[in-house]
Amino acid sequence: MTIRVLLADDQALLRSAFRVLVDSEPDMEVVGEASDGAEAVRLAKEHGPDVVLMDIRMPGTDGLAATRLISEDPSLTQVHVVILTTFEVDDYVVQALRAGASGFLGKGSEPEELLNAIRVAAGGEALLSPAATKGLIARFLAQGDGDDGRDPARSERLGALTGREREVLVQVAGGHSNDEIAERLAVSPLTVKTHVNRAMAKLGARDRAQLVVIAYESGLVRPRTD
Repeated sequence: MTIRVLLADDQALLRSAFRVLVDSEPDMEVVGEASDGAEAVRLAKEHGPDVVLMDIRMPGTDGLAATRLISEDPSLTQVHVVILTTFEVDDYVVQALRAGASGFLGKGSEPEELLNAIRVAAGGEALLSPAATKGLIARFLAQGDGDDGRDPARSERLGALTGREREVLVQVAGGHSNDEIAERLAVSPLTVKTHVNRAMAKLGARDRAQLVVIAYESGLVRPRTD
C-alpha cells in the first residue's frame, strides 16, 4: 500500500525538499501541502492522509493546535501526526504528544530517519525515536508544576489494567519495541502487541506515544532527573 503523506510547514523551501524526498520513495506519495495549522486540518479532512509531517511553530493556527484538532476528530482516527521540530528539547513537543501526536523528529534528522519515521507512524505500532521521546517527556514532567506531576484521574484508570498489561506499559514507557519487550518478558511479540492494544483501549490512548505520557502522568513510571 502507498503511504499518503501531508506536509505542514510554513517554509515553502522545506516543504519542497520533503516532497522530493517522500515522492522519491515507491511506497509513499505527498497528497497535500499546508503552510499553517488551519490548512493542515482542512487538508487532512479532504485527503485523509496516513501521516502528517507537522511543523510545530507556524503562524496563525500552530502545529500544536492543529494536532489536537486532528486527534480529536473521530473521522481522522487513521491519521498519525509526526511533529517536526528544530529543537529536540522543546516543551511544545510534550504538549503535542499529549494532544495526540504519534511522536517527534528533529528537522536535522537524516533523510533515512525521516522516511523510516513515516513508515513507523503509518504502521501505528511503534513510537518514533522511543528512547529520545521518553527522555524528553521525562525531562519536562520532572520539572513539574509545583507538585509531583501525578494525574490522579489517570492513576485511577490504571486499575483497569491487568498485572501483565501494567508490566508491558512500564516497558513501553522505557522506550522498548515489541520485540525487545517480548525478549525481556519471555513472551511472543504478538502477545506483547495484544497487551499494548488492550492497554491503549482501556486507557483511551491513541497510540504508544500517549501510553508513554500516561505512564509518567499516572505515576506508574517516575521520571529520572539525572
